[in-house]
Amino acid sequence: MPTPASAWSPPLPEASGFDHLVVETPGLHTHVAALGEGEPVVLLHGFPEHWWQWHAIAPVIAECGYRVICPDLRGAGWTVADDPRVERETRLRDLLALFDVLHIERTHLVAHDMGVLTAVQLTYDHPERVRTAVQLAVPPAFMTFSPKVLPGFRHLPSLVWHRPGASLRGTFSQAYVARPMSEETVEAHLAPMHRPDIDGAVRPLLRGMVLPEAVRMARGVYRRRRLTVPTLVVFGRQDRPWNEQLGRICRNPGRYADRIEFAYVDDAAHFITDDAPTEVADLAVDWFERAA
Repeated sequence: MPTPASAWSPPLPEASGFDHLVVETPGLHTHVAALGEGEPVVLLHGFPEHWWQWHAIAPVIAECGYRVICPDLRGAGWTVADDPRVERETRLRDLLALFDVLHIERTHLVAHDMGVLTAVQLTYDHPERVRTAVQLAVPPAFMTFSPKVLPGFRHLPSLVWHRPGASLRGTFSQAYVARPMSEETVEAHLAPMHRPDIDGAVRPLLRGMVLPEAVRMARGVYRRRRLTVPTLVVFGRQDRPWNEQLGRICRNPGRYADRIEFAYVDDAAHFITDDAPTEVADLAVDWFERAA
C-alpha cells in the first residue's frame, strides 16, 4: 500500500501526484515513487540524486499514457539495504528483483549519470526486458577513450575518497549546471545524505560499481558486443567536454548498435534533468513512440 509522504524520515521532498511505497526484495527495502497508468517506464536516477530527480519529468511522461516508476537505487534516497557492500552488478540484480515483484516484463528505460551504468548492464545482458532506452549525460558504453575527455572525470577522485560527513554540494557547482540551482533544490537532492547509511554508501558505490564498470568500458568490452535495444543518447550543449567530443569517441555507431541516435539540448549541462526537464520528457516520449 502507498505510504504518505509525511511518514518518511527524513521527510520526502514535495512532489504532487506520486504514490510512495516500499518494495521488499532479498536484502533490500526499495523506496519507489510511481504515478500514471499504462506501459511501464522506469527512471533510474543519477548521483547524488534519487527519485525526486524526476519530479518534473515523470508527470509529463505519465500524462502521455505511461506508468512511471522511479526507484531509489541501492545506496540512495530512502532505500535501505541490509548489507552495505556493493559489487559491479549489485544494482542490476536489485533492479531485476524489483521488476519481478512489480510484474514488469518489459519497460521503457530512462537513466542519468550513475543510473546509466545499471541501464547499460540491463540493456546488454537482458535486452528482452527493455523496449527502448534513453541515457542522459553519459556516452554509449562502446565509446573509445580519449585524453580530451579526462576533464569529464574530474569529479571522481573526491568521490572515490569521500569522507563520511563531507559535503556533496560541490557536485551541483556551475561546472555541472547551466543555471544555478536554488538552495531548496540542492537540499532536496541531498536530504538523504543526512542518513549515515546513505552517506556511507558513496565510496562503496564508486569503488565497487563505477570504477570496475569504467575499466570494462576502457578495455573495450562493450565494443565487442552488440547493443540491440533502441537507444537515444542525450547531452546538454553545455556539458563539456562530452558534447564536444561525442562525435570523436563514438565514430561509426552502427558498427556497435542496431539503432542509436544522439540528441542535444540547449541551455543544459550535466544535470540536464534539472536544467531542462520538459525537453528531456518530450525527447523520451518521442523516442518511446518512434523506436518501440
